[in-house]
Parts: sequence; structure tokens; C-alpha cells
Amino acid sequence: MTAQKRIKSALISVYHKEKLDVIVRKLDELKIQLISTGGTAKFIRELGVDVTEVEALTGYPSILGGRVKTLHPKVFGGILGQRALDNDVEEMKQYDIPEIDLVLVDLYPFEETVAGGGTQDEIIEKIDIGGISLIRAAAKNYSDVLIVPSQSHYTDLIELLDRKKGMTDTQDRLRFAQAAFAVSSHYDTSIYHYFSSPEPEYLKFSSHDYKSLRYGENPHQNGRFYGSLDDLFEQIHGKEISYNNLLDIDAAICLIDEFDASSFGIMKHNNACGFATRESLSEAWKDALAGDPISAFGGVLVTNRTIDSDTAAEINKIFFEVVIAPAYSEEALQILRMKKNRIILVRKDGTMPDYQFKTLLNGVIWQNRDKRRESEKDLKTATLEHPDEQQVKDLLFANILVKNTKSNAIVLAKNNQLISSGVGQTSRVDALKQAIEKARNFGFDLDGAVMASDAFFPFKDSIEIAYEAGVKAVIQPGGSIRDQESIDFCNEKKIPMVFTGIRHFKH
Repeated sequence: MTAQKRIKSALISVYHKEKLDVIVRKLDELKIQLISTGGTAKFIRELGVDVTEVEALTGYPSILGGRVKTLHPKVFGGILGQRALDNDVEEMKQYDIPEIDLVLVDLYPFEETVAGGGTQDEIIEKIDIGGISLIRAAAKNYSDVLIVPSQSHYTDLIELLDRKKGMTDTQDRLRFAQAAFAVSSHYDTSIYHYFSSPEPEYLKFSSHDYKSLRYGENPHQNGRFYGSLDDLFEQIHGKEISYNNLLDIDAAICLIDEFDASSFGIMKHNNACGFATRESLSEAWKDALAGDPISAFGGVLVTNRTIDSDTAAEINKIFFEVVIAPAYSEEALQILRMKKNRIILVRKDGTMPDYQFKTLLNGVIWQNRDKRRESEKDLKTATLEHPDEQQVKDLLFANILVKNTKSNAIVLAKNNQLISSGVGQTSRVDALKQAIEKARNFGFDLDGAVMASDAFFPFKDSIEIAYEAGVKAVIQPGGSIRDQESIDFCNEKKIPMVFTGIRHFKH
């Protein structure tokens, strides 16, 4: 049974006033009594509409610099009183508490103040107390009261008033109450994150923004993205981004952000199948594609430079799902827009979170993001032979790539180009063999290449195989109880091996 109720009185206390004039006039037309606070009451009065100030209802002025306005039994009694309970009705009459049927609230902009770089005092003062209490009280008593918890719900209220002329039923009130608790929990989560350390003790995540995806990882699964992609990208062309696109886009951004020099990458199933750093972007693209032109089909392309017409003409020769760049020339866009479904993203300056989490078993696992990037000073040469200048560059280049490749992972690189990689294998030897086979299939000469591993080599067998294939320098974390066997082999063959001391697993 859905109980129909007429709105006879409304309490309005809002921060944002946009569209409030439309609501106020509609409430006035429906002969609904208005109660309001300070600035909102002034706004209503300037519209020529009668309004009772909260101070007149409670007998108390706004005190403590506006911190206490609505926190009074005559306000909360009018919201929480249950009309179906005779005892509540009698008490409300005894204490002269009027029924309040509609509560319209828009909270202080706490998140916006934090994001805008407000001072601590400014941020603290934007923690709403009265407003959040009004929302929770009205939502709790949704059987009698309609709660409108934020500016984003003004339009829904206007539509309801137009359609039902001041009447509501239980389903209407329940729907708004659900939204109200979403608003209040999100607000409290934002405050918690402001006060918590970089590694909070409690896991709290909340997002009002979400995007329904065509499907999840597979067509029979539903998918959503929670968050604001618009903070990171502007999509200027193409079809809707899919769940699997997002996984590759995330991997692409994590990888390209590790490079300062002009670079181009091709991602497939969250791994780089091609990557190169070059002076010319078009040359970076050509050498990235050479790494694995077969896997590049249907991939996600990413660069940290403006895509010009020459580069666009080259990448337009293959089928790919997504391209990401900080900017595009007009001529490049004309070329890239030739395919109507091709997703073209412009990278913005938005930042990625410092942490990652995912559901696992009956809980969630959390970690801070692997932002460690080794430099030349972090390399410890374990062998008698030291790497030369170009080898150091290639070793650091390969180390970044292997860090961003699914374990077990081996990367072979030469002259700032990804030659090949072995990804996601159950043994490091298998990953290496896969990488060597791929390199040879695409005509690469491995003589002089370097090898990177995401974890230590438990035995020297991988290094022996790599040496026979032409590898002339090795980078790995080190730390195996058999490191000395690998060091002895490298010394015998006069090839340098450096330790980073840092493992970079990726699952």
C-alpha cells in the first residue's frame, strides 16, 4: 500500500540557489507554507513569497557564527514525528511543534573547498552539521516526509511537483530517502578522507559519478565505472568506452606517465606489445609498432606528445580501438576521425589516485600504487663488467616496461625500443623463451639487447639462455640465494648485470 500524502509545509535550507526560484514559486502556487534559514529566507522573500524564518519557529536566533540554526526540537520534532503514532501527535501538540512534510537541503560545499585549496579554517567551516542532520532525520521518517538532499535533485522535485501537484506516495519518498543516505554517506566519506592519513585505517570509497558500460569484461556481465572520467580525459570522437577499454587505458596511462622523453606505446590486454622513445613522434610510433605488429591490431595507443599529421597518417593504417594523447593537430584529427567508432581521447592534467583496491574473496585488498621508478643512482653493479652509457639507458628503459608488465615478466629492449616481452607466464624461463621467440619472429637481432626481469632469477638458467640469444646486459632486483651463480656466469661471459633491490610484481 503506497500512502498518499499532501505536502503542507516545507523547510528549505540550501547553499546553492540555482533553480531554487522555480521550486519556491511552485511551492507557493500549491499553498505550501515555507520555513527557512538566514540567506535562504532572504532569497525567498526577495521573490515576493511569504516565508517563516526558523528563528521565529524556535524562539532562538542563529548563534555561534551560524553554526547553530536548525538544531532545535521544534525543527527536528516536526520532521521526525510519526503521524501514525498517537503519542507522537499528542507530544507535537503539547510542545507546539508543527509538522514539516518536505525538507529541501543543499550542503556546504566541503569537497569543492578542499579541491579549491581552501585554508584549514575555511575547510572546517564547510563541514555541514545542521544540514546533514536534517537530511538524515527526514530520510529516516520517509513514511511521512519527503527529503530533497542536494542541488542535483532539484529537477526531480520540480518534476514531482508538476506531476502530482503537491502529493507524494511512499515510493516517491523512499526513492528520495535512498538518494539522501547516498548524499550523507558520500559527504561523510569526503570528510573522513580529509582527516585521514595517506594510508587510512578504514577503507571508505564513495562516488556520485558513475557511467554504465556496454557490458563488463564479457557480454553476459553488467559493468559500470564509478568516478569521473571527465577529470582525466576529453573524448572527442568514437563509440562509448568499454570495460576492457578502461583496463587498457589505465595500463597505458600508468606506463606513459613514467616517461619524460617523446614516447609511443601500444597496449593489449594491459601489457605493452610495442613501445619506443624517439626524437620524432612518427619514428617512435614506427618502432613501437615494429615490436609486435600483429598484437597491435585492436590495441590502445598512447603517447605523451601532440599527435601531428604525419604520425596520424601512419597510425591510421592499422585498426585500433583507442588513441590517447595530450593534444592533436587539426590535420591529425581529420585523419583519425575517418573511422567513426575510433575512440579519441585528449589527456587532461587530472591525477590518478595514490592507492589501488579490489574485491577479493569476501573482502577487499588495498595497496598504495607502485610509483617507484629506479634511476641510475639506484643501480648496483653486481658484476666485474659495468654497463656502458647506452646500456644504462636501455636497462632503465626495460626496467620501466617490465614493471608495467604482468608477472612473470621478461622484457628485451635495445636502443630505447621494446624488442619483445614474455608476459604472464608461470615460470620466468617460459617468459624468456616466449620473448626470444617473438623477437626472432619479427626479425629482430638480439645481439646487444638488454634483459629486464620483474623479480629475481632463482637460477642462472634464464641468464644462460638470454646470453645465447645475444643479450649483453641484465637488470633484475637481485635477492636470490643463488645470485652468486648468476654473477659468476656473467663475469665469465663479461656481461654486466645490475641489481635494483626492488621487485615489481604485477598481477
